[in-house]
Parts: sequence; structure tokens; C-alpha cells
Amino acid sequence: MSIAENIAYIRAQAGPAKVIAVSKTQTVDVVRQALAAGQRMFGENRVQEAKEKFPPLRQDYPDIELHLIGALQTNKARDAVETFDVIQTVDRENLVDALVDALCKTGRNLRFYVEVNIGNEPQKAGLSPDHLGAFLDYCHDKGLAISGLMCIPPHNTDPRPHFMRMRQLADQFKLPHLSMGMSADYREAVECGATEVRVGTALFGVRKNESKSNGDTMKEAR
Repeated sequence: MSIAENIAYIRAQAGPAKVIAVSKTQTVDVVRQALAAGQRMFGENRVQEAKEKFPPLRQDYPDIELHLIGALQTNKARDAVETFDVIQTVDRENLVDALVDALCKTGRNLRFYVEVNIGNEPQKAGLSPDHLGAFLDYCHDKGLAISGLMCIPPHNTDPRPHFMRMRQLADQFKLPHLSMGMSADYREAVECGATEVRVGTALFGVRKNESKSNGDTMKEAR
């Protein structure tokens, strides 16, 4: 199917959840195909790639909403604030401090989500669910408004219990945005209350030199 047909299909499957097209490593021409099909929400993993790719696209499509869904280093905070509309991977206090400083210097107004390590996996970024309340208090005290949560559940497990736990956390702390679910599990995420799903492979197809295994699909989709 074409990108336009994939977008239409995924939107129908996602129902009320918004679809973030994960455009990392995709060319400008490919992103333009998605834009021509009406897609406006995009997710990028790297600040530098987004800085190079999206300014010319924004000239033609000023209503693009660009999400940072990859890890953010503190020394890239200002570039991220200048480039993105939503930063989904806030997960530590020194990053909060850097983002607050960048907001003051740029005067921009963004949305911020906390990345939750919902499976408490040591190899993954994100905040332990047990520390979320204290971290949200820190963000509030520093003046960084958090409006959502995001996660990637453990690989090769049923994602539903993790997605349900995320829904409970979002409800507990009254956060309206919940970003969870990728190409392999976005339907389950929607069933559990996701407000946004991050879809790459199912929309753009598997990239060259990448395996089509489920594990690679999960990594690719973010």
C-alpha cells in the first residue's frame, strides 16, 4: 500500500488516538508524501536530524507538530526547544533544569511528557513509576509544566498490563496526554487508553538493511 493508504488504515485502527508518524531517517520527499496525505504529527529521535529536515517542510506546512521521542542530552536542550513542539522524553532532574533554562532564553512554549520506564528495565531510559510523583513535584517546582506520559513496554511480553498501568498513572496525576504503542502494539495501546501512538514501520515500511523481525519492528517504530 502507499503511504497515504497506510495512514488512512492506521488512523482507522487507532480510533480516537492521534497518530505520530515516526519519520526518523526518512527523506524529506517521503515526509512530504505523508504531509500530502494529511499527516501533521511527526516523531524524530535525534535533534540534529530534525533541525536539518523540518525547517523547509514547516515553510510549506506551518501546522506541523513535531515530537522528540528519542533520548535528549542536556547540552542539546536549547536546540530541542527551538526545534520541537513536544518533548516526550523528560526523565531526570538535570534535564528539567536545562529545559527550563532553554525556555527562558527562547521564549517558546512547548508540551513536555515524562518518559516512564514502565518495566523497570535497567537498559532503558525513563523514570521508574515509583518515582513519578516526586519527579512531577520537582518539575512543578522548577516551572516545567508536564502534560503527559510516554513509555515503551518490555519486548516479548504482553504489553497490556504495562499500558493499563500507564493509564492508571496518567489518571492518578491528571495528565491528559498518554503516548504509548508502536507499530507492533498500537492497537493494544489504544484499547488501554493511549491518546497518541507512535508508528514508523507500519506507515513507512521497513527500512533497507533492517530485519523484519518483531524486535526490530519494535525498535524501528519508535
